Amino acid sequence: MAQALVIGAGPAGLMAAEVLARAGHAVEVAEAKPSPARKFLMAGKSGLNLTKAEPQDAFRAAYAETAVPLAGMLDAFGPDDVCKWAEDLGQPLFTGTTGRVFPVAMKGSPLLRAWLARLQAAGVVVHRRWRWTGWADGACQFDTPDGPVTRRADATVLALGGASWARLGSDGTWAKLLAAEGVPLTPFAPANCGFRVAWSDHMARHFGQPVKGAALVVKGTAHRGEFVISARGVEGGGIYAVARDLRDGAELTLDLAPDLTVSALAERLSRPRGKASFANHLRKAARFDPVRVALLNEFARPLPDDPRALAQLAKALPVPLAGPRPLDEAISTAGGVAWAGVDSNLMLRARPGTFAAGEMLDWEAPTGGYLLSACFATGAWAGQGAAAWLEANAPA
Repeated sequence: MAQALVIGAGPAGLMAAEVLARAGHAVEVAEAKPSPARKFLMAGKSGLNLTKAEPQDAFRAAYAETAVPLAGMLDAFGPDDVCKWAEDLGQPLFTGTTGRVFPVAMKGSPLLRAWLARLQAAGVVVHRRWRWTGWADGACQFDTPDGPVTRRADATVLALGGASWARLGSDGTWAKLLAAEGVPLTPFAPANCGFRVAWSDHMARHFGQPVKGAALVVKGTAHRGEFVISARGVEGGGIYAVARDLRDGAELTLDLAPDLTVSALAERLSRPRGKASFANHLRKAARFDPVRVALLNEFARPLPDDPRALAQLAKALPVPLAGPRPLDEAISTAGGVAWAGVDSNLMLRARPGTFAAGEMLDWEAPTGGYLLSACFATGAWAGQGAAAWLEANAPA
């Protein structure tokens, strides 16, 4: 029986282990943390958005240019496959109004427990607190609570995550180990991240408040999505959807009344104000909540008296960003193992018999089910590639 080694017990690594075990191979999984899939469990605290139910073209478009190298993998283990896999683990699912798919339990722990039990029944052995430190004489080296350990495998799958949320296991330290082996890497960058804003003291009372009923306009395209004002800047789903363009230098403007034209908003603002304060006039005439009024004052003070000029400002309010929040705070990361560094089976060209999967690879996608979908898909693909390698190369 061939021996397979998977390093990293997140969703990509566990999926590779499952595929390899199903192919009849002995599988060991090495995880640096005391328990598997910590980032997966953290995602599960907010509902565990497993995948997205939408037409194939729209689904692929979320991966931008990396939809091309990912296409075959996403076809082989796409949204329908993710759903069937979760349901086979005894987890009923539901699809929200936006197409996002969640477990009915709305958390990740029941799914992970069922998955680990199935892997254990298949003979997969998971080693905890085994931190990979590289290779020596072709064998993988680990620091463990019992001292250094060496494992020699017939095929290895690396699924060590990206470079954010280091406390959950994805610290990116593997990059130096692979670079030393000649594996081409793309520099890490934050994805699905917040952005810094130098707020005035007047905004402090709004920290933690969601901004609703506005559109984020980036590169001429309006995106409807809620985001949050924090002491550090702006963050949340609406921001994450446009984070890539903002990270690359695009400007952000807000349309505080996306359902109204400039003329319609100006007409509302032209109504007699009476003895109402200007802030109250904005709330009553334009139906702006206190947060949108605060944003308008923050970025456009002094506000013009002319209703049309004010309407134009409210429909295109510039938001000066001071760059993305630090890499470790990002939900996910861009960068990692360059596509030129792996073959069609995700095997490292510099190290035959070693495969890479998950966020280690250089792809990014917005939140909304796309991140986990690609982790599952690349994990399954790397597992299949490793199984094919074992069949062709492992000793009898």
